[in-house]
Amino acid sequence: MTHRTTTRRAHLLSAALAAATRGWHVHPLRPGGKGSALHGEHACPRTGECAGGHRKWEQRATTDPDRIRAAWMAGPFNIGIATGPSGLVVVDLDIPKEKVGKGSSDAPDGATSFSALCERAGQPWPATYTVRTPSGGMHLYFRTPHSLHLPSTTKSVAPNIDTRAWGGNIVAAGSTTAAGAYEVVDDVPAVALPGWLLPRLQSVPKPATASAPLLIPGQATRRAEVALERETARVRNAPEGQRHHLLLTRAIAIGRFIIWGEIAQDVVEEAFGVAGEAAGLPAAECRATIHDALTYSARTCRGRETT
Repeated sequence: MTHRTTTRRAHLLSAALAAATRGWHVHPLRPGGKGSALHGEHACPRTGECAGGHRKWEQRATTDPDRIRAAWMAGPFNIGIATGPSGLVVVDLDIPKEKVGKGSSDAPDGATSFSALCERAGQPWPATYTVRTPSGGMHLYFRTPHSLHLPSTTKSVAPNIDTRAWGGNIVAAGSTTAAGAYEVVDDVPAVALPGWLLPRLQSVPKPATASAPLLIPGQATRRAEVALERETARVRNAPEGQRHHLLLTRAIAIGRFIIWGEIAQDVVEEAFGVAGEAAGLPAAECRATIHDALTYSARTCRGRETT
């Protein structure tokens, strides 16, 4: 092991422990990446933490310093924070892709949109724990009661603003990708979620649900299971540059089985979510893409007898 690798691993371990000290539940991400380094459902050994059934990364994220040391001593993993269990809502202020490195575009960036929201609410920009992302965007951390189960959102609050709450993962300060480092720019305690922002997070429309019951309660038809396994495998193995497109089109293709009552929607969402994250897509992007795909499929699907 080189001195550089040892130093990098120690830096990441220190950052992971620092996040856990704040009460934030961390889990390892792929070295230099954003996807979870923990095994997915298809590779689950059903032992250890998963002896009673597969546990997702959100359930396995931890504040236990011994578990954190054991994980980060095994490799130079980036750091993910499971926002829901951490009692956090993180507001992700994005920079539009066309603006990154160029500085000119008609599209408002997330910071501009958030500033407009603050002005509309008659409130100042909140002083809270803030991380700058490699693209120049910002992550604003806010505390919420653990009893408040807010969903994550994608650009529904305002242009180029996403939020990470339950079901969400955020890349923590100290992590580095090929685009650069995640750095703390305001190292103050995370403050409570502003009251004026809460209604915007609670009014997010829920995904459409299947209109027909399963043919066999609690199960799926064999052809639906086979099709789901085939299409999620294509997503898991998608090359970079095709991951989002394949996730969208393959989920659309499977959506018809939900409408026909041959498989439950939550089964499809879970399977494609795991596949998308395994391919390297962020969890929030997977959720938004799967929602769009299944909504489109529900709107355009023909009856079973016409297929």
